[in-house]
Amino acid sequence: MDNIQITEWCAGFIRYQVQEGDLCVDATMGNGNDTLLLSRLCGETGHVLAFDIQPVALEHTRERLKRENAPENYTLILDSHSHMKEYVREKTVSCIVFNFGYLPGGDHTLATQASSSIQALEQGLSLLKKGGILSLCIYSGGDSGFSERDAIFDWLKKLDPKKFLVIKSDYYNRPNNPPVPVLVIKQ
Repeated sequence: MDNIQITEWCAGFIRYQVQEGDLCVDATMGNGNDTLLLSRLCGETGHVLAFDIQPVALEHTRERLKRENAPENYTLILDSHSHMKEYVREKTVSCIVFNFGYLPGGDHTLATQASSSIQALEQGLSLLKKGGILSLCIYSGGDSGFSERDAIFDWLKKLDPKKFLVIKSDYYNRPNNPPVPVLVIKQ
């Protein structure tokens, strides 16, 4: 088995979840990796909404999707993930992907924040259809600090176990605060 990065670990679950025709959300677009994956998985009859607050993220993602010949089934939105509910009806989304931290290769002072991230997560739960998933890649330490990670962990721990299954994993033997993958499944 290859050295699996957090994004690839989460992508395995996303590939298992997303079907042709699904509606999906990339809540933290970044450079478009997850937007591209979701676009390919949900196919011509599905749709992807991708959010970011940085114009450079939309530019990089648009270029990537065109370069990779992604299906034209996406909408790139210059807005915070904490406004998702303004664009999507409740109980219609199969998969919502979050990568918390900062844009790789971007300005490290522009990073996700606990307050807006938890607001987005709460909205995400209401947008998911039954059996839908939230995929979270939580980066911390270094530039990002730990406050967002800790706030998200506290929030996840309080989710009703009769309504949501939370699966948290970690890189147990890696130093320097490795990222943490989490899946939330709406039951």
